[in-house]
Amino acid sequence: MWSGLKNGELLRRAENEFDVFMTTDKNLRYQQNLAAIKLAVVVLPSNQVPMVAGLLSVIEQTLKTVKPGQYVEIPLPSP
Repeated sequence: MWSGLKNGELLRRAENEFDVFMTTDKNLRYQQNLAAIKLAVVVLPSNQVPMVAGLLSVIEQTLKTVKPGQYVEIPLPSP
């Protein structure tokens, strides 16, 4: 159902079923008109499981506060 969809179509379909679109694609905001969708977009710094696991508290807090139409980049943690 979702495989093979390009970003624009993926976002349009996702906004009908979800409140937040989570990705690691930092270029998405330059490639798509995010103002035209009703999703919040949260960009993770990595898709590597250990990195994401270490950011779970930040991700959880972001998901509690992000609003539709917002674009939020979660930064890499400081060493």
